[in-house]
Amino acid sequence: MSNIDYLMARFPALGERLPRMRLGNLPTPVREVDVQLNSGKRQLSIKCDDLTGITYGGNKVRKLEYIFPRARDRKCGRLATFGAVGSNSALATALYARQAGFECTCFLMHQAKTPQIPATLNMHIQNGTELVRYGGPYQRRARTLREHLWGRKAWVIPMGASSWLGTIGFVAGGLELADQIAKGEIADPDRIYVGTGTMGTAVGIALGLTAAGLKTEVHAVRVSDVAITNEHILKNLTQKTVMMMHRLDNSVPTDLADRTNIRLRNSFFGEGYAQSTPETDSAISFAKEQLDIRLEQTYSGKAMAALLADVQDPANKDLNILFWNTYCAMPVTVPTDRALDEQALPQEFLRYFA
Repeated sequence: MSNIDYLMARFPALGERLPRMRLGNLPTPVREVDVQLNSGKRQLSIKCDDLTGITYGGNKVRKLEYIFPRARDRKCGRLATFGAVGSNSALATALYARQAGFECTCFLMHQAKTPQIPATLNMHIQNGTELVRYGGPYQRRARTLREHLWGRKAWVIPMGASSWLGTIGFVAGGLELADQIAKGEIADPDRIYVGTGTMGTAVGIALGLTAAGLKTEVHAVRVSDVAITNEHILKNLTQKTVMMMHRLDNSVPTDLADRTNIRLRNSFFGEGYAQSTPETDSAISFAKEQLDIRLEQTYSGKAMAALLADVQDPANKDLNILFWNTYCAMPVTVPTDRALDEQALPQEFLRYFA
């Protein structure tokens, strides 16, 4: 772990006014790999955010480093967040909340079955997470929130931890990558490919790179329904993040959002959230065989599918390409064939063990 605070180094006043709780093993490494494609041999770069933490890796750790201090400063003893039943974001929040001394409630919605869900639920049980079935009409959802949050001094974290404050974690991540490029650890990428749902990761990376003076184009590969992931929300999150950064530190350029180079990719979503496609399955196999990394069908596999489709295009043969791996690399250490404690789960969630 490095003592460098990349946000503080670039925007000192902003770093001073946004306390950070060091949770991650940062900076994460970068590496370059030669791969064999149908079009011939090609070099790819990888940003290894699968290695962000010892407790749990993946992209959410960076966001939580800036969100947790706000909850602590407000003297909240409980964190609450949202996600699908297999959400890595919800799991990461719960695991790091326990480590940081918070209780945690996760409001979870149904999704398509994936191989990772049983392990995710058992890790919640092992962690002592309060799991709540969430969904249905507005009145039912409001009642569920009242029942589980009223009077409990809870700090509510939005789905994917993609508030402007969570996004700041990836502004720091973009600045971190820019420093690695400046040191010659990898070539300056023309494009970065990353899966995107609530878009905080992609927006933060793009803002950080732009703040560092890089022209890299971030390809945010959509993995969620258009109600969650669309150009309008992308623009709003980008602008709000810059507005809040500038409010806290007037050295942050007001036109940073306008200069950000980010492109939302919609063609690799498939039939729905967490539903794989032949291209995704092929990308997961490619990553295992040629990159020695483990991906999944919901986020990282679809981002890799977009990357592979583009690098096969002769028009892109001279581009430097980087894959930002957001999936946790930690091995599963809990049973996946049965629930550790059925009483700790909403009854409806037992279906994921069938």
